[in-house]
Amino acid sequence: MQISITEAKGHLTELVRRAEAGDEVVLTRHGKAAVRLVPVVPAVTRDRRRAVMEAAQRSAMAKIMAGASAARSQDFLYDDDGLPK
Repeated sequence: MQISITEAKGHLTELVRRAEAGDEVVLTRHGKAAVRLVPVVPAVTRDRRRAVMEAAQRSAMAKIMAGASAARSQDFLYDDDGLPK
């Protein structure tokens, strides 16, 4: 749907509702397209962001390999007194 900016002033509420419903609403100036009304779509909801983060954490936890603690992984390099072998 195309409508002049002058006409649109009196029908803005209706035009916004139509754009939200998916209709293409183009405002014209001197017969040439000037502006298109489109609905704002949230990029990512908070719940979706949380779900992605939790999935990433689960994936990381699944990849953790069992083994010696990092705090003890170099113990073989030192003797009982803590000096290098």
